[in-house]
Amino acid sequence: MMAFLNFYLIPGVVLGCIYALGAIGISLTFGILRFSNFAHGDTMTLGVYITLSLVQFSGLHPLLVAPLAMVLTTGIVLGLDRTFYKPFRTSPAIMLVIASFGLMLMIRSVIQFFWGVQLQALQTGIQMPLEALLPVRFSENHLLIIGATVLLMMAVHLVLTRTKIGKAMRATSDNPELAALTGIDTEVVIRATWAMGASLAVAAGVFLGLDTHVETMMGFKLLLPMFAAAILGGIGKPYGAVAGGLVIGIAEELSAYPWIGTTPLLSPGYKGGVAFAIMVAMLIWKPQGLFRGRQF
Repeated sequence: MMAFLNFYLIPGVVLGCIYALGAIGISLTFGILRFSNFAHGDTMTLGVYITLSLVQFSGLHPLLVAPLAMVLTTGIVLGLDRTFYKPFRTSPAIMLVIASFGLMLMIRSVIQFFWGVQLQALQTGIQMPLEALLPVRFSENHLLIIGATVLLMMAVHLVLTRTKIGKAMRATSDNPELAALTGIDTEVVIRATWAMGASLAVAAGVFLGLDTHVETMMGFKLLLPMFAAAILGGIGKPYGAVAGGLVIGIAEELSAYPWIGTTPLLSPGYKGGVAFAIMVAMLIWKPQGLFRGRQF
């Protein structure tokens, strides 16, 4: 029982938190801008490498410099939106999707040019389980990731429900034409959407870097699970993205548990396939997702 908890359930929750934060940005982008942003994963990677540089420069903990990395990444994303996405606002969605593919490759190439392709770490040393919680094997980073994710999700909830820009974002997501007619500045809403999505992507990337390592393909590898989480929860529904991320993360880890006999049910190498299978099944069975979002 403790092996199930320590080596499968807890890592699944941690991974689900990372997926959830990334999926919120994908869900918001689709809900408001009406296109699937395939550059979201590499935006996450860019934020992690900016955080890495700030850590190396200041010597501070990654979570302390992450807010500055969020600000810097948001500024870059807003510049990319103005340059590459804004000219296609009224074009068919497929043009925005193709533009996002191009940006995905461009961002990754810039990262590889400036930071190289070798594996790096946000922290040195080995994270040991906290002795006070034994026999439950929680490391300090696991507690930080889960706690910070809860705080960020609460912040997203408060922004969407209690602030003027949050209400404008929800109105634009429901009906952009009607929102514009009522006097809502949709460009301000779009900038807020990019800012929130980029900030959460940086947080997700930093958490992944703390849990594993930093590499130039890390965001791209998470792209499919994050899309699966957004679709499972209901595209355009931030709260659904949170639920979808947790389900996908836990399902991936539990798929390798030896449910029958002593060997894993699925090889750990097939974890990505679990996310893909869940996404395809949801698109066939219930395209609107668990929270009744938009259909593709």
